[in-house]
Amino acid sequence: MAGGADGGGIVSGTAPTVEQVRSADGTPVAYERSGAGPAIILVGGAFNDRGTTRALGDALAPDFTAVGYDRRGRGQSGDTAPYAVDREIEDLAAVVDAVGGSAALYGISSGAILAALAAAQGVPLTGLILFEPPFQVGPHVGIREDISARLSERIAADDRDGAVEMFLVDSVGLPAEAVAGMRAQPMWGSLTAIAHTLPYDALVSAGGSFPVDRLGTITTPTLTVDSTGSPQWLRDASRAAADAVPGGRSISLDGGYHEVPPATLAPALREFLLG
Repeated sequence: MAGGADGGGIVSGTAPTVEQVRSADGTPVAYERSGAGPAIILVGGAFNDRGTTRALGDALAPDFTAVGYDRRGRGQSGDTAPYAVDREIEDLAAVVDAVGGSAALYGISSGAILAALAAAQGVPLTGLILFEPPFQVGPHVGIREDISARLSERIAADDRDGAVEMFLVDSVGLPAEAVAGMRAQPMWGSLTAIAHTLPYDALVSAGGSFPVDRLGTITTPTLTVDSTGSPQWLRDASRAAADAVPGGRSISLDGGYHEVPPATLAPALREFLLG
């Protein structure tokens, strides 16, 4: 689950004005922006919508036009079938075009993989920051599997609870007993509400396969970020991604499990993008 790199899971509060752009296949994509300056688009991961990235956007707003958007199937964006990873890249390209024709990307977890794939495909970018893309590298190969088909079966059967539980246990790696405890918490409803997009994140992540050849084609200045409180496999994945991108850099920031507070993260992004 990618919730913490920008301040937590799906959140509520006073929302900025929502704008909308049409993707290449006609799907409406909702986005919001705050601040002024060069554009940086925040690409959420599993269980994330544009509300999840709002706290980080607020922290970046003094120096950037921070843009959060609802990935396909989430929030106020559409969900034209059939799903394909290329359609999500087109969605992201449409948002980039809408906010000025080029932008930096900050991607979280599976959203980091999506951002990297967009960069490799030539979406015009000024910078690329990847927070703990869930690749499997080195001694960690084989710790995860592609569960997209099994997730799709659960969603087709309208078993949203089962899909969320499967993702959290088999993909995120949470203990089954911990997930059982989460079912009784108020947050569980926000997770099941977005469960139909979990197969999308699984497809983007491709079971953790490491697309070293595609990363090697990225020409955008790239930084990877990992948290000191994250599992070693995620920290190793971040560093491996930086090594695979020509000229890529990596940093570690003080944080918790798959999260770094916006107050810590924003200055690091600012320094990388603005110097």
